[in-house]
Amino acid sequence: MANGAETETLPPKGFLMRVERIGNRLPDPVFLFFWLIAILLGLSVVASQAEWSVLHPTEIDPATGEARVIAATSLLSAENIRRLWVEMPATFTHFHPLGYVLVVMLGAGVAERAGLFGTAMRAGVRRAPAFLLTPIVTFVGMMGNLAADAAYVVLIPLAGIIFHAAGRHPVAGIAAAFAGVSGGFSANLLPGQLDALLFGITEASVEATFGDFTANIAGNWYFIMAMMVLFLPVIWYVTDRIIEPRMGRWDPSKAGSAAAGEQQDRPLTDKERKGLRHAGLAMLGVCALWLFFLIGPGTPLYDMEAPPEARMSPFYQSLVAGFFLLFLLGGWAYGKAAGTIANHRDLVKLMSDSMGDMAYYLVLAFAAAHFVAMFGWSNLGLITAVEGADLLRASGLPAWALLVMIVLFSALLNLFVGSASAKWALLAPVMVPMLMLLGISPEMSTAAYRVGDSATNIITPLMVYFPLILIFCQRWQKDFGLGSLAATMLPYSVGLMLAGLAMVGFWAVLDVPLGPGAGVFIEPAGGGAAVAR
Repeated sequence: MANGAETETLPPKGFLMRVERIGNRLPDPVFLFFWLIAILLGLSVVASQAEWSVLHPTEIDPATGEARVIAATSLLSAENIRRLWVEMPATFTHFHPLGYVLVVMLGAGVAERAGLFGTAMRAGVRRAPAFLLTPIVTFVGMMGNLAADAAYVVLIPLAGIIFHAAGRHPVAGIAAAFAGVSGGFSANLLPGQLDALLFGITEASVEATFGDFTANIAGNWYFIMAMMVLFLPVIWYVTDRIIEPRMGRWDPSKAGSAAAGEQQDRPLTDKERKGLRHAGLAMLGVCALWLFFLIGPGTPLYDMEAPPEARMSPFYQSLVAGFFLLFLLGGWAYGKAAGTIANHRDLVKLMSDSMGDMAYYLVLAFAAAHFVAMFGWSNLGLITAVEGADLLRASGLPAWALLVMIVLFSALLNLFVGSASAKWALLAPVMVPMLMLLGISPEMSTAAYRVGDSATNIITPLMVYFPLILIFCQRWQKDFGLGSLAATMLPYSVGLMLAGLAMVGFWAVLDVPLGPGAGVFIEPAGGGAAVAR
């Protein structure tokens, strides 16, 4: 504790206690994948011996003119053992999320370390009118997801200080910021590193079953913008009408020391303001460059020779590089003007440091890549998808009901496995192909998962930043415990879940585009009947 005072931490009770106990018994996500690989090995042997097979939904056997038979293959066969050891480097390096995330983070890491993200968040909230504090803090929190960890360590404690300065309860400010940053984890006006991460896993899952597929990281762009528009008033209402009234009038005598966050509330310096202006100009320049590439001479990002529905594909595929340059040049421009980057060597060091922060992700990606690849080698992914699709098709459930089930299951799993990438790497190899066979696009499957993944982030003690948020609250209210934080965030979780479910149902029923070139439905593979819409 920053104030050195004794702090009473209340033990979690009831359901939360069970969640924490069960979750703490789970292995680290890296070893979770290794255990799953071991289980997969055994299942593949059993399935192979049982001669489990299905007809491929899209491929025809040229010898017979009928659908090709796909049989389960033992991962302990000579061919698969050889493939595991010989192709291990390629299995790891060809894992699509790896390249996507590392490229984006090369730029985002510079922007974060140069101070652009932190300064922009401070500038966005510190002079907000008291009656607009909640929506502004929430909006900056959701946009702050582009800044990854910076939103947690800068904005959330700063929100408590600003609420206190406005005569409002500082813990309510922390709760609103936490709900925006973590409960609105996928909501944003722009795609970013999370989109690159999730769609990389989606792409790998489709390719493992159906072959070549290129993900569009803007495939949820409209959806995540709508999440922001819908989630913001939900968080605003819960904060101002439920949470803050419940806390009562703020009594400053209850406060501990918030000194650790006071430095973040200092006025912007002239150099920081200059840095923000330079960063804005640099980022506008990148946007103008991409627009020129799209409509300028030669149109390198618009393929005139492709079918009309595919002409924008080069633009969508270039967005990973676009966000890399956007963050890199914006961060560099800010750093040069603000004095946090002196020369090109400082820039290279910031890029190197950002890669250092990705060390754990690299280990996780190694394990996840092999799980996804081996699931494909065994043919169990395709077999499970076909059998599951047939079962769901026979159930007669409409698409919106299936997607609601995905949201709820993802939200439940999120209570025990906090990593968004780990959960999606577990679910996507079966879920995405199965729903494709029912005519539901990979982009819609990803969107439904994102809703469930966000809503319960803020109530599970296993969320990696949950203890940090608790410390932020205890700086203001010394007797604020784990159960207090979970109870405070529960109304947000319920509100965001209901709003997210309504969004998913609305999108599925009306077939609203999810992003540029991305719809809710596709033609079912193999010409099978799709679920009712």
